[in-house]
Amino acid sequence: MKSYNHFTPNERECLYLLLKNNYSITQIAKELGRDKSTISREIRRNSDGNGNYTPFDAHMLYLIRRNECKRKSRIKRSSRLYKYIKDKLRKFWSPEVISESWNKSNPDDRISFSTIYNAVKNGLFDGITVQTHLRRRGKKKYGKRSRFCTIQPEHTIHERPKKAEKRSECGHFEGDTVRGAVGKGCIVTFVDRKSRKLLSAVSKDMSSKSVYDAILRAFKGIHPKSITLDNGSEFALFKQLEKALDTTVYFADPHSPWQRGSNENINDCLRFFFPKGFDFRTLSDEQLNKVVDIINSRPRLCLNLFSPNRIFRCT
Repeated sequence: MKSYNHFTPNERECLYLLLKNNYSITQIAKELGRDKSTISREIRRNSDGNGNYTPFDAHMLYLIRRNECKRKSRIKRSSRLYKYIKDKLRKFWSPEVISESWNKSNPDDRISFSTIYNAVKNGLFDGITVQTHLRRRGKKKYGKRSRFCTIQPEHTIHERPKKAEKRSECGHFEGDTVRGAVGKGCIVTFVDRKSRKLLSAVSKDMSSKSVYDAILRAFKGIHPKSITLDNGSEFALFKQLEKALDTTVYFADPHSPWQRGSNENINDCLRFFFPKGFDFRTLSDEQLNKVVDIINSRPRLCLNLFSPNRIFRCT
């Protein structure tokens, strides 16, 4: 089926001149490269009450009709649905999660996540915008790294336990760092593969010793069964880390961020709160934990609308 394109102002101007010069519908269709039925419909729908066709009036009639045909949002300000969505957006829930959660409790009054997205874009919720409350989903861009790996791993991701691979038990973590601007520190991030629970701590610089200390703080009170890291030089003290946490550290293949997909995803979530260039030297662990708690308390589609805090069990 051929796609249909609406008349442009220039086409309406040409149509007006051709009609003025007594061209037939067939001749006009040939001149404009349109179907005869399209020309007839344009004249019939956008002429005035006396059957006169002018380009300006025709275009105004078209705009009025288009605005009248716009679909009205079914999210009414006074409704229970409106209050529910606004409350969850303030907690930084995604429209997908809000939609799924609402539909589960209200099967006869379903709402799609695209309707919620459009409502936010149209400013329906006061104080809530795409920029302030929605995580933007663009194509991930990974920075260039050295071709030479400074880490000489004793264990690779291909040796990782099957329970870690299958996400069948808690305690298997993927780790990385979220960096600030040059010289402005980072945060270490660890995500449990089964529950997606996030552990994090601030490192004032990218040295291996500072990152090592931050990792120990992140895991305070928690015993990881395994940790999977990338090959960044900040993890050079991984052998000391294995002894301190009584665990095994595995390393992903170089330049393969998809092997730690859960961690990459959660780092993208953190970028919403700490955009590129953020000075992590100004951030305390207490301030960071408030953001971590927001993320760990949100329902996740991959967890059947349970939160990571509900799923996580690790001794």
